[in-house]
Amino acid sequence: MNIRALRWCGMLLAVLPLLVSCDGAPGAPKSSAVPADGQKKTYQNLVVGFAQIGAESEWRTANTRSIQETAKRLGVELKFADAQQQQENQIKAIRSFIAQRVDVIGVSPVVKTGWDTAFAEAKKAGIPLIMLDRGADVPNDLFSAFIGSDFVQEGQRACAEMARLLNGQGNIVELEGTVGSSPQIDRRTGFEQCLKDYPGIHVTIRQSGDFIRARGKEVMKTLLREHGQQFNALFAQNDDMALGAIEAIEEEGLKPGVDIKIVSIDAERAAFEAMIAGKLNTTIECSPLLGPQFFETALNLSNGKPVEKWVKSNESIFRQDTATLELPKRQY
Repeated sequence: MNIRALRWCGMLLAVLPLLVSCDGAPGAPKSSAVPADGQKKTYQNLVVGFAQIGAESEWRTANTRSIQETAKRLGVELKFADAQQQQENQIKAIRSFIAQRVDVIGVSPVVKTGWDTAFAEAKKAGIPLIMLDRGADVPNDLFSAFIGSDFVQEGQRACAEMARLLNGQGNIVELEGTVGSSPQIDRRTGFEQCLKDYPGIHVTIRQSGDFIRARGKEVMKTLLREHGQQFNALFAQNDDMALGAIEAIEEEGLKPGVDIKIVSIDAERAAFEAMIAGKLNTTIECSPLLGPQFFETALNLSNGKPVEKWVKSNESIFRQDTATLELPKRQY
């Protein structure tokens, strides 16, 4: 090799690392994980976009309040979108947040499927994405963290409580949430897994009440009139549907909590009031107060700090005998 060739090789080796590491290279995402000015992000200069499902229940209202009030208290700039139960509205919101170059995106997916494209767009833009309360069927590399409950465990706990109430014998109606949502799928899975240990207990009917109180009442009224003698227990996948069903049971001349044993999930204040009145037997806690965990995780991600892939909530089981004591402690 002659001297001129050696000089060209040396120049190429010197320049190549710069080309490989250049953020401006075609297709390279401009990550917002670390601020462009090299300064650490604080809550006061953090910008977060959040795509909420809507307001289908008191639980969701409390969840929204936790997010908005925590953002205000911390000084976070929150861009909030109410999707009104529509996945397409959540996807539009995510794309709007990407266009606005927020630091972190949060979303509570209304259903589990159909998110790959929108999540991939956030990843390409270098914006960390957090799923709050509900999960989605996407590859792990398309989101940074999930914050929320173990829905399968909630279903298992509800089943165990029902088995205790029924002494191992009975027929159950299950009021399910929004079909295709992660809590609907996982709570049913956990309930079914647990039922294998109780051959004398059967789920005879399943109907969706969409996590809405009015729908819970409507569905239960129909079931009572068509199948009233075929079941003696109700598992409602959230408190709101259980509270609606209680109204229907009473209107049909039956005693909720006595003639029909009732177990639900969420642990709202109204559920404690129903337990004190003897109309609801057990509620499994699923806390909506996720605002502090959400923004702490968002701040860590925006500064490039490692976070847990699944940040789990600590939750309990509440029965009639402790409802009076616990009610004053409820924040939702």
